[in-house]
Amino acid sequence: MNASKKDRRMQKMSTGMSADLHEEREVLAAYGRGEFVSQGHGPQVETLRAAARATPIKDQRINIRLSSDTLQELQALAHEEGLPYQTLIASVLHKYANGRLIDRPRTERPRATRRHTTSRRG
Repeated sequence: MNASKKDRRMQKMSTGMSADLHEEREVLAAYGRGEFVSQGHGPQVETLRAAARATPIKDQRINIRLSSDTLQELQALAHEEGLPYQTLIASVLHKYANGRLIDRPRTERPRATRRHTTSRRG
């Protein structure tokens, strides 16, 4: 990458970070001035605490190999659901392992286009 492209990329990154930093400083200043008020410990807080306690801790990482087509399909499904695709995959695996995965027919949608690549094998 030539120097001018790198400089422009770094400038974009620092501009975005400085805006985030500015916003974060504003929030911290507002907190310091006492502008944030606790909502108390109502029934909703207790419900959320119970849900948090019931949520298993994700303490293991795995690596899996998927075809590009499968990954693209999972990413598209996750996008439709408004989730990160890793969260969708973890949810499907968790439901399957606990016998709670429900097989439902999907509405037909265009499949991801397949890229032609040369095999790395053999």
